Amino acid sequence: MPFILSSDAFADGGAIPSPYTCEGRDLSPALAWRGAPAGTQSFALIVDDPDAPDPAAPQTTWVHWLLYNLPADCAGLPEGVATLPAGTREGRNDWQRTGYGGPCPPVGTHRYFHKLYALDAVLPELGEPDKASLEAEMRGHVLAEAVLVGTYRKAG
Repeated sequence: MPFILSSDAFADGGAIPSPYTCEGRDLSPALAWRGAPAGTQSFALIVDDPDAPDPAAPQTTWVHWLLYNLPADCAGLPEGVATLPAGTREGRNDWQRTGYGGPCPPVGTHRYFHKLYALDAVLPELGEPDKASLEAEMRGHVLAEAVLVGTYRKAG
């Protein structure tokens, strides 16, 4: 069975609805996954936008959400998750805070990659790591990766 990440809020490659953006309620979308490989001990989630600030001339990948040490028996997160599963830790996004920050592109239609990693370990306590620190700790522990991509363009 393939490792799959999905959302009932938007289809892979589809538009992310306004409630999950800075123009809406800035809620994290519900996410569900299945097919994690044998030996999975934890999951990590990275949500980022490689099209920042302008998809016509991207200069950086903007990080919207970082979670790690999601338990191996976890199969998803509810919309607007307020209480994370026991043991889950959060990293710092590019607004220099923990938690979800929804799409808010300054110009154009951006792609938002929701990347879930099945890991063969529970990572050590990292405090509030940035993306590079989390990826460095994950190195050598990734069993599988599932990706869900959504797009968003500001209405106004």
